[in-house]
Amino acid sequence: MKILSDFNLSVDPDEVNQLLTKATAAVSSDGDKDLLRKIFGLIDLTTLSEQDNTENVSLMCRKVNQLGEAYPDMPGVAAICVYPELVGVVKENLENPLVSIASVGGGFPASQTYTNIKVMEIEQAIEQGAEEIDIVMNVGKFLMGDLEYLDYEIQVIKQRVGSVHLKVILETGSLKEWSLIRKASLLAIGAGADFIKTSTGKISPGATPEAMVVMCCAIRDFYNRTGKKIGIKPAGGISEPETALLYYQIVKEILGEEWLNCERFRIGASRLANRILAHIFDKGPDFGYF
Repeated sequence: MKILSDFNLSVDPDEVNQLLTKATAAVSSDGDKDLLRKIFGLIDLTTLSEQDNTENVSLMCRKVNQLGEAYPDMPGVAAICVYPELVGVVKENLENPLVSIASVGGGFPASQTYTNIKVMEIEQAIEQGAEEIDIVMNVGKFLMGDLEYLDYEIQVIKQRVGSVHLKVILETGSLKEWSLIRKASLLAIGAGADFIKTSTGKISPGATPEAMVVMCCAIRDFYNRTGKKIGIKPAGGISEPETALLYYQIVKEILGEEWLNCERFRIGASRLANRILAHIFDKGPDFGYF
């Protein structure tokens, strides 16, 4: 776990506040519709409810399939993200080859199970068609300081998923200090994460702009040292276009234009897609396409 000794793990509050101030100032007050179209194409359209079933996931897929006909000027979403058991439903019903199939895995959302069970679940999701896997870092072990085990576990999972994109969720709402968010970011990156992600959406707070800034700075510092680009995914409570615009500007300010695409930047959301469509096409507040 050499990476943690290679980087300064402290966080400068002044830098965080300055970067957040710059990003906030860059957000258009009228909600730039062209930019919101681009952000729509960065969404991992997510349903992770205990009520999920074949019917509602199939309907979501049909809505994604029909989006181009209903709204020809809109891009497709980046991915559909579901529980492992429903990956096969997405595989069967999704017709747009540009939309990826993503699955949570590894004992989501608490990550409180055995590593071999996590690996087995993830491998089954991939066999059913998952092209991206979102796992949760075991926060309990992290807070206890069992970093060697976390490094080992993420490495094992990354080795088994191979070329499948691995997103590691830090659950930043449970990490009460910015220095802990930075440490968790670098640990996950060093262990093989292709993306780091803020939250599961199952606890409060979910994503916050401050956590996003800290995570982007960790990715920036890793890139400056190694030349390797790691993706970033805010998720958890992102439902309004203005919030999505702020996260976009944070990435632009800290990481630059090369990250502003679905290969390096996603937003995990369920309601955001509807809110963006409503804003762009001047629909009412109760509008719901998905």
